[in-house]
Amino acid sequence: MSLQVEKLEKNMVKLTVEVSAEEFDKAIQEAYLKNKSKINVPGFRKGKVPYAMVEKMYGAGIFYEDAANSLIPSAYADAVEESGLDIVSQPEIDVTQIEKGKAFIFTAEAAVKPEVTLGVYKGIEVEKKDTAVTDEEVTAELDRVRNQNARTITVEDRAVQDGDMTVIDFEGFVDGVAFQGGKGENYDLTIGSGAFIPGFEDQLVGAEIGKEVEVNVTFPEDYHAEELKGKAAVFKVTVKSIKVKELPEADDEFAQDVSDFDTLEEYKADIRAKLVERKEKEAANEKENAVIEKIIEGAQMEIPDAMVETQVRQMADNFARRLQQQGLSVEQYFQFTGLTADKLFEQMRPEALKRIQSRLVLEAVVAAENIEAAEEDVEKEFEKMASMYQMEIEKVKEFMGDKEIAEIKKDLAVQKAADFVVAEAVEK
Repeated sequence: MSLQVEKLEKNMVKLTVEVSAEEFDKAIQEAYLKNKSKINVPGFRKGKVPYAMVEKMYGAGIFYEDAANSLIPSAYADAVEESGLDIVSQPEIDVTQIEKGKAFIFTAEAAVKPEVTLGVYKGIEVEKKDTAVTDEEVTAELDRVRNQNARTITVEDRAVQDGDMTVIDFEGFVDGVAFQGGKGENYDLTIGSGAFIPGFEDQLVGAEIGKEVEVNVTFPEDYHAEELKGKAAVFKVTVKSIKVKELPEADDEFAQDVSDFDTLEEYKADIRAKLVERKEKEAANEKENAVIEKIIEGAQMEIPDAMVETQVRQMADNFARRLQQQGLSVEQYFQFTGLTADKLFEQMRPEALKRIQSRLVLEAVVAAENIEAAEEDVEKEFEKMASMYQMEIEKVKEFMGDKEIAEIKKDLAVQKAADFVVAEAVEK
């Protein structure tokens, strides 16, 4: 294999990789052996057709694509290693020469990690966050727990009020014609939840059980169904039942039911302590984000688009996996939200750029301050992984090669850099 490296604009490179004719011809033969059992030629048993006959009938290039696909991954990996470049995006591959008996040549364009010139990263000024917890916040959290433990009561002697949990039948009409997706039966709707388009729920206040009412609304201009955007509609709605929540009294008995405390005051003190802890964690995260954001503003770096695209696709893949864990496919998510893959990628792009910038400036701080992960830090990381995967720590180590351990050390050093710049920051 031979390699040529050409530096392009905006931290992009072009690798021209040449694989010898002998290796390419060998890959063609391997493709033939892999596929010959699928080839039918009159006069020959399946799997017994000579290569020369296959080539004569189907052309010399019949196995070129399979041969190229088998060669490119390993040849590209070897080229990246030989170049010594820090590639940070998926390559764009282009085959420039493919012919039996000749060298196989392809190019790969990819992004390399940008150089970062740091500005000020020590003594960054950030706003101090208030972590005090008010009595109102404690009461709100107490009410949230009361709501979780409320019992549901059916109401039959009054009309709908704001906050009621109703069951409704409805059918929508535009210009007197029922539209697709505008009909529902035994639909659970909490009045004031904002689940329906604006104005719908408000007009159900005062509706009586079993009596049909007309609800007049206008679909928003940004509504996901194109044919309904900005259209006036009339819904015929029948409230079938009304239910309300009855909250338990906030007293010692309630505290004993929902916590390990004997009195309401002890329980409220615990709520306050946990709210303080939550606020302090949020404040610490906000402080770190603010510090890193200011370091990014003062740094100089040119992020290649391909690097951002790769990060976006990684985020999208992770998002798809989380959806699957919830029993939802990406296609279903798009159907429910009205989004498309392109729109989702566009929404993710700013966060992808921010993640890249944050990582790059922190890696630059690691280099500037000679920050390293100690062996005890790595050992603690192994312990965390063992606990997460419910494995013995020695088993976890068995799965780790030198490359994986190096990545762990790099990640730990980056986190230490984040801790360093936060500790050096000044709150005002």
